Amino acid sequence: MQNIGEQDSGVKSEKLETSGLVESGNAQASDTQLYERVQALRGVRVFADLPEDQLRWFAENAEERRLEAGDILFSKGDPPEWMVVYLEGEVHARRDESTLEGFVYMARAGDPATEVTGMLPFSRMTEFGATGRAITRTRLLAFPVRLFPEMLQRMPVLAERLVGLMSDRVREVTKADQQRDKLIALGKLSAGLAHELNNPAAAAGRAADELLETLEELRAADLRLCRHNLTPEQRAFIAEFEHEAIARHATAPSISALAQSDHEDELITWLDEQGIEDGWKMAPTLVEAGVDGKGLERALKQTGSEALADVLTRFAAQLSTAKLVSDIKTSTGRIAELVGAIKEYTYMDQSPVQEVDVHKGLDNTLLILKYKLKNKGINVVREYAENLPRITAYGSELNQVWTNLIDNAVDAMTKGGELKIHTKREPTDLLVEIRDNGAGIPPEVQTRIFEPFYTTKPVGEGTGLGLDAVLRIVRKHHGNIRVESRPGDTCFQVRLPFTQG
Repeated sequence: MQNIGEQDSGVKSEKLETSGLVESGNAQASDTQLYERVQALRGVRVFADLPEDQLRWFAENAEERRLEAGDILFSKGDPPEWMVVYLEGEVHARRDESTLEGFVYMARAGDPATEVTGMLPFSRMTEFGATGRAITRTRLLAFPVRLFPEMLQRMPVLAERLVGLMSDRVREVTKADQQRDKLIALGKLSAGLAHELNNPAAAAGRAADELLETLEELRAADLRLCRHNLTPEQRAFIAEFEHEAIARHATAPSISALAQSDHEDELITWLDEQGIEDGWKMAPTLVEAGVDGKGLERALKQTGSEALADVLTRFAAQLSTAKLVSDIKTSTGRIAELVGAIKEYTYMDQSPVQEVDVHKGLDNTLLILKYKLKNKGINVVREYAENLPRITAYGSELNQVWTNLIDNAVDAMTKGGELKIHTKREPTDLLVEIRDNGAGIPPEVQTRIFEPFYTTKPVGEGTGLGLDAVLRIVRKHHGNIRVESRPGDTCFQVRLPFTQG
């Protein structure tokens, strides 16, 4: 929702007059019409108890307008020339009428929060950021901005109430902007988060399915092994052999695919020579556990040829079980890591103002954006200052700053780019630099990049709100932000005071 009092109502007089929406002008209003207007104003909260003469003067100088459903009251880009008092009906405003998105606000007769809109006294609005269209049959009074000085003198109580009304709306808009900023930041993270969470979740699911099958193989191997009259020494050897192999498997360094294939061929040949069926199935698992021909010879010597096949089958099932459990543990650990990063990123269940570790916030943001960074092959270089103190800040909002700046940097780079994040302790401030080697920002637009809705990205890829949010959050923290850019080198510098006033 935008500031209704400052940004979203009003209309060009000539437009409404030519469209036939003006019912009567100042000089044309009859005594009956003025009486009806005054009585209607009595139903509007800020006018309800004002003196009769003041209400009559206001009614004489306002234009009554009637709109049918679908009629446009004001258009995006129009100058604000009126304060609007809704007597009947409802108007909705959207930034982009070509889609259902971009909803800004609704103004409705009888709603104390929205029944007086448009240009209010002391507003600094210069044009409308949306187009307002009547949803139902609507009746309103449009009071011209040019008469505001006289209105303030004649109706001081009304002026005081309108200022209070505008202040209330500013607070509501601030809340809405903060929520919007969070949603925008979440939107930038959502695709990567879905991918990052889906990968370990899918891996854990596959491992769990395979584990069920492996446990069944292990159970069958145990039953077959029980049919052999193994001595206590043989059973002790099997247990030790399995324990050592599982331990090696957990810590063994990875080998090349070619070396893996050569070792597997050697074991398959040995197993075939011993008459063991399906040796090709267990060979990869044995190689991963570091079992070689000497180990198999030792097992053969200790257990005998008759029991060897069942011993190795059970052994391979044990190794597979351990590997699958490890895979599940790794996958669920990755999920827990991401969930923890999201929780820290949003400062969930914590007070808004925190003693914030900026490095942790940057790392959490990079973790959540990992998929996007990986997808473009971006190399991240961290140049973090040692012993950087915590700062007093709105932690979740500060993370929105890092999200927008890093996301923009990634978008600006081609595959294989470099993102460099540098922090530094200054006498009174903390400095964070986010630098990329992308295309750069053209000099002619550098002065506009922090304006709301301004974007250099193609249609549908940018809202123009990211850097606007960054600027507002940095200012909220009494800091400052500047940018230096040329082709191949763009750097955003954010300075934040260690303590807030």
